[in-house]
Amino acid sequence: MPKPVTVSVEVPQSREQVFAFIDVMPNHAGYNDHFLTDWEFSGPERGVGAKAQAKASALGMTQTVDIEVIEAEAPVRTVERNTAGGRVAQGTYTLDALPDGGTRISFEYRWIETPFAERLTAPLVRSVVRRAVDESLRRLAEQLS
Repeated sequence: MPKPVTVSVEVPQSREQVFAFIDVMPNHAGYNDHFLTDWEFSGPERGVGAKAQAKASALGMTQTVDIEVIEAEAPVRTVERNTAGGRVAQGTYTLDALPDGGTRISFEYRWIETPFAERLTAPLVRSVVRRAVDESLRRLAEQLS
């Protein structure tokens, strides 16, 4: 199993403001569309049970990814479970208040079940995921401004 990938960014908005934005599933399309496209949403718009399906493109391959919010603790964290091509993973947003009133947004991507080919290429897979998530958080910070 690849080791988890964690990326962080700091923004001037409060945890409450950041959580309110991240909690709305359709908002994710705007900062993840560099590698996730053709979004479709179902279930509630926000909170536990919010769902999305998107096409993930990486390493010359495209897969359908199903995403579902499985935990939401305002304004602290949100946990999403995603499945694609035999992979089951969790993405966790953790929001930490900064002394100046801003927020540190950390995102951890953790593999739960991994196809054999991904286990063999774990360093490459982790690198691709790290770059994608780093870009997502950079774009999220821009959208919050």
